[in-house]
Amino acid sequence: MSPRYSNGSNQAGTVIAIVADVMAVILGLWILMYLLDANRANDLVQFVHNVASWLAGWSRDLFTFDKAWARVVAGYGLAAVVYLFIGHAIANRMHRH
Repeated sequence: MSPRYSNGSNQAGTVIAIVADVMAVILGLWILMYLLDANRANDLVQFVHNVASWLAGWSRDLFTFDKAWARVVAGYGLAAVVYLFIGHAIANRMHRH
């Protein structure tokens, strides 16, 4: 394979890894804001919550723990781990080819 195409796949893999990292950071930031009882009337907190809810829509209410904080950590944390795992797996696969 020519260096031109190899470099393009490396850049694409890097972009995929960065996107996965940003998604996980947003989810982690919401978990942290929730645990620290951030002011939900604040625009930044609302934005992070809306984006995190959208990203974790498939896992948000997956678990039914009695404590609300445990549901948030498990649901949003699972989404963050899955995005990191899949994003970096795809990025590594692209870097190898």
